[in-house]
Amino acid sequence: MTVVERAPELRPGGQAVDARGIAKEVIGRMGLDSAVRAARTDTAGAYTVDADGQVLETFRAEDDGGDGYIADIEILRGDLSQVLYDATRDGVEYVFGDRIAQLAQDADGVDVVFAGGDRRRFELVIGADGLHSALRAMVFGPHERFVRHLGHVLAFYSVPNEFGLDRWLLEYQDQESGRSALLRPIQDATRAMAMLSFTSPGFDVDHRDVAAQKVLLRERMTGLGWLTPDLLAHLDDTPDFYLDQVAQVVMERWSKGRVALLGDAAFSSSPMSGQGTGLALVGAYVLAGELAAAGWDPAAGFARYEARMRSYVEANQEIGRLNARSRDLSGPDAEPAPDFTGEWFADLVGRAINGVELPDYAGVPGSAAPAGAPITSP
Repeated sequence: MTVVERAPELRPGGQAVDARGIAKEVIGRMGLDSAVRAARTDTAGAYTVDADGQVLETFRAEDDGGDGYIADIEILRGDLSQVLYDATRDGVEYVFGDRIAQLAQDADGVDVVFAGGDRRRFELVIGADGLHSALRAMVFGPHERFVRHLGHVLAFYSVPNEFGLDRWLLEYQDQESGRSALLRPIQDATRAMAMLSFTSPGFDVDHRDVAAQKVLLRERMTGLGWLTPDLLAHLDDTPDFYLDQVAQVVMERWSKGRVALLGDAAFSSSPMSGQGTGLALVGAYVLAGELAAAGWDPAAGFARYEARMRSYVEANQEIGRLNARSRDLSGPDAEPAPDFTGEWFADLVGRAINGVELPDYAGVPGSAAPAGAPITSP
């Protein structure tokens, strides 16, 4: 197996991501539970606060069996990448600083041309290159066909922990403007992670133009109270700024021939679902298992992968849409906010956390991937 990463090395930091329900089971089956838990943020819980910092609501990591608003497994994206890399580096070829520029497939394989000039042939190609997947555009069509903007923009970046933050996340929401500011602890107690969001009916800033993104964030967050001015003061000196639209990827199929998509490239549920990483982990486990069970026949393996994952993905995307709608601006033309107290929502959450059958593929013959099976990542 070959993993192609366009960054020159593993990227540290990043957003804190959660593992809930069936995703925790996958981590355990991979033998990574101890390593993941050792690297987690160890967040005790969350407080929602008003503009003066007074606590309005309290959520604890142990709520709902560790699968609540704050999951008991919460880890920075970069730390999770490091755990996965350390566990696989001896048996997987990693290619950093490159990407797939062209590909052409036939009945027997896929010819790939890399941006660095290398040309290789593989049996399968899996695209795991995120919301703005270049591989998806090459094989399935332009982004506009599949990316659904949910009316919000989200930014996050690390800041010095000059706020006395100690294992508790703080979140402030301004209902009138639809904006929010959040500050969360990370493993390095001298730092914290800021997260800012605002409503936006469209999004036309290039996702790689960091300077323009910072200008936009300052413009849209100006005047928001609480700790927002202090967080914005660190915008120019942060090492890991990220901003993008809150969006989902909706596709009828996640595969074509010998090429398939995984994670946000195939079925982004948006950060509003809190389940993007869980979907990717479970999806990777099911995809690999179903391919092995099908004797690495792509038509059969990809079809079983999609059949097992579809309902699980749709439940998580529905939660993402509902949470985005609940943060929309109020007004005479606004849709009514969802009622999250009903039994229907509890059922939806159950399907979003545990709503996929997870076969045990350990005894499947040929459970090791074929030598030619590249995976692209953002």
